[in-house]
Parts: sequence; structure tokens; C-alpha cells
Amino acid sequence: MQLGMVGLGRMGANMVRRLMAGGHRCVVFDLDAKAVERMAADGAKGAVSLDSLVEALDPPRAVRGQYGPGTGADGGDVPGYRAEPSVEPGSDTETFVALKLLVDNWRWAGVPFYLRTGKRMPARLTEIAIQFKRAPFMMFRETAVEQLAPNTLVMRIQPDEGISLHFGAKMPSAALQIGGVDMDFSYTDYFGRMRSTGYETLLYDAMKGDPTLFQRADNAEAGWRTVSPILDVWGALPARDFANYAAGDAGPSAADELLARDGRRWRPLGR
Repeated sequence: MQLGMVGLGRMGANMVRRLMAGGHRCVVFDLDAKAVERMAADGAKGAVSLDSLVEALDPPRAVRGQYGPGTGADGGDVPGYRAEPSVEPGSDTETFVALKLLVDNWRWAGVPFYLRTGKRMPARLTEIAIQFKRAPFMMFRETAVEQLAPNTLVMRIQPDEGISLHFGAKMPSAALQIGGVDMDFSYTDYFGRMRSTGYETLLYDAMKGDPTLFQRADNAEAGWRTVSPILDVWGALPARDFANYAAGDAGPSAADELLARDGRRWRPLGR
């Protein structure tokens, strides 16, 4: 998620491609043992294989947005996107994108991957959250488990690199009651120093000749094949509701409805 910047140019298609480039692939390769082996052997080839299995997007599984006037990161008032310097007053450029992706293979059939990115949102962060399914039976009948937050594994990419796990644990009492607890690992707190920035890592890998974190041409083409249908639709049908979220908000209401149709909701940003 990005807070926003002054002097924004054309970003709509680039935002969709950037969103596709990392999130779903990181989740799948982190969870799929066989995919990890393929990545170790040829990371770029494995990424292309995954992109080729992602179903092409259609309008019901994609949401676009553009921010209007609102509150900036410092608490002050900020203009809407169309009032930013060097932006056309009637621009239909997207500053927010949310997607629901489906992977067409036996392992991930029916498992949705929800991605979102945007400008002028409440927090500047990048994270991957894996929400585990609830058990099909009620083990702890004395606790309203349906009111507990689901077990969630969160991998924080930036700015506070680390991993956290939220899960239910039995509370210290004779009754079988469950409460939510958290386990957290912070890279900086544990090692006492910040990791290298992304550019430092990429430059070092380039000097070593390590292509793992770099995209190949066929990798980029596979990603474009997934998002091109929705980009074509958006290009042919200019948005009539822009601006549809205020600066400082977590995106348009349509993004919430995207998950609500599946009985889900977005994680609060920065949590």
C-alpha cells in the first residue's frame, strides 16, 4: 500500500501489473513445497508456470478507485488526485486496485487470493496475510469462537520486516475457554539492525549474477495475459464514480463489497 506522492503521472495499468507481480506468487510459493523446489532450481521459470495458471480477470473480480480530497499522512488536508500537479482535471487514472485471483490447479482450486494496492491510504506497508479456515467442529463450546478473529499468519514485507501469527489459545482457567493471542518476530528487534533496502539487494544480486529476484520477459507476458482483459474493459468504459474514496481511507466501498460477497473482509491496515 502506498501513501501517495505529488506529481503523479499515468499509473493505472502499472498499478495492476505491480499488484500482480508479487503478492499471489509469494503466497503460493511459500506454501507449496514442490513449488519451492522449482523456485530453487529456476525461480523465474517457476514464476511463469504459476502465472500461466492464474485465471484471467473479469469485471466482477476487480475493483478500481481514485482518491478525492481527504487527510494526508501528517493529518493535514490533501487535494484529490485530479487536483494534483501535472494531472488532468478529468483524469480517469486509477489510484487504487483490488483483485480476486483464482489459480487453476488441483491444489488451489476454490482458494481465493485477494490483492489490493493504492495511493493515499491510511498506512504505507506491504504484507501477505494467510487466513486459516475454521475447524469444521466446535471443540470449545464454552467460547463463542465465531466471534474470535481467525487464525492468521502475516508476513510483513515492509517497512517493519517480520512475521506474526495470531491464533486462539486456551485461557488459564478450569473452563475450556479460548482467547486470541499473538506471536511476533521483528527482523530489526531480533538482529538489532535494519535489513538492506530492496535496491541494495537487487544491485548486489546483479553484480553476483543471481537472477532469482528479477523478472524474465515471458514472466512479464504471462502476468499481462491475466490482467489484460480487465484493463481492456476499464479502458473502454471510463469510470463514472471517480473519485470514489477519500484520501486517508482504505479504498472504495466496492472493494469491501468484493470480499463481502464471499463472506470475508479486508484486514485493517497496519494491524
